[in-house]
Amino acid sequence: MADKTIFTVNDMTCSHCVGTVRKALEEALPGAEISADLATHKVSFTGDRAKGEEAIKEAGYTPEAA
Repeated sequence: MADKTIFTVNDMTCSHCVGTVRKALEEALPGAEISADLATHKVSFTGDRAKGEEAIKEAGYTPEAA
């Protein structure tokens, strides 16, 4: 079972933001399990933590360790 990384992304404030973060993670981590919850601002994914964090940053958001 792959390790799951969880970040809080407080600047993810609408459904468009959720879609942007998910798409960035899908492109950076093909085949990863990805979950993004607008209500809690939590994003979780399987795969390379550093790649995922960088993808979120490149999409214009600020991931913080949850």
